[in-house]
Amino acid sequence: MTLVRWNPRRSLISLPNEIDQFFGNWGLGFENFDKVWNPNVDISETEDAFEVVAEIPGMSKKDIKISIRENVLTLTGEKKQEEKTDKKNFHRVERMYGQFQRSFRLPNTVKSEDIKAEYKNGVLNITIPKAEEVKPKEITVS
Repeated sequence: MTLVRWNPRRSLISLPNEIDQFFGNWGLGFENFDKVWNPNVDISETEDAFEVVAEIPGMSKKDIKISIRENVLTLTGEKKQEEKTDKKNFHRVERMYGQFQRSFRLPNTVKSEDIKAEYKNGVLNITIPKAEEVKPKEITVS
């Protein structure tokens, strides 16, 4: 069994959402009108590239747009809501729908013409290769 170190800050991360839920939901149905839907994103770096991974389940590839302009990577799209029918009475709708936009400033040392993107199982993977001059180089000692 592996022991996991307790981090007191971890429980504070969800505090703003819990406060919003406590004060925001008085049964009137207005609690989600002012929320903006933003997909969760992880950004990592290897020796050769940066990687952006975004969770955007329930979307099709044609509804996702990726652009780069002046070293700013922008993800935009729209998650369309399923058509509601008169036969259903919704008691709660928690899934987020609508348009989203996320932008990230990239370093000047990337090859923007070689960016690759793949969307599979609700996860968007974007690989941004680094330019040759910024990759680590080994120097042999003579």
